[in-house]
Amino acid sequence: MQNCTEFWVGLGRTIKLYEKMLKRVCTVHDLTVTEADILGFLKNNPQKDTAADIASLKMISKGAVSKAVDSLIGKGLLLREPDRQDRRKIHLKITPEATPVIGDIKKIQDEYWDIIFDGFTEEEYQTYERLRARHFENARRAEERSM
Repeated sequence: MQNCTEFWVGLGRTIKLYEKMLKRVCTVHDLTVTEADILGFLKNNPQKDTAADIASLKMISKGAVSKAVDSLIGKGLLLREPDRQDRRKIHLKITPEATPVIGDIKKIQDEYWDIIFDGFTEEEYQTYERLRARHFENARRAEERSM
């Protein structure tokens, strides 16, 4: 029933497409793909604003996140802010100087989704969303069982 190769190739292709599109922002703003990806993640997930959150949810090594965060702070695009209740926890905040970069990332993200869902009817899109949610939930439950 399933064609594993087609699935993995397709998944890889969608990720590579996004990274290729994101490189346009990187070129303009002198960023690495990881740096741009972190800025986009923080903009889209303001409640998940620690390096640990990024590493876990984006599945990027802690070392790569740390290096990118340090670079973004050096470029004036991020700030570290200690948690008020737990001083060991550091929140990452996007600076006002990052506004043009965030705007360009948002444009790329919108363009990416337009490409990915080109030709989908609203009904097809809603069906996809239901199936995607079930697919990801199955994977999450299986991962929990294996721990």
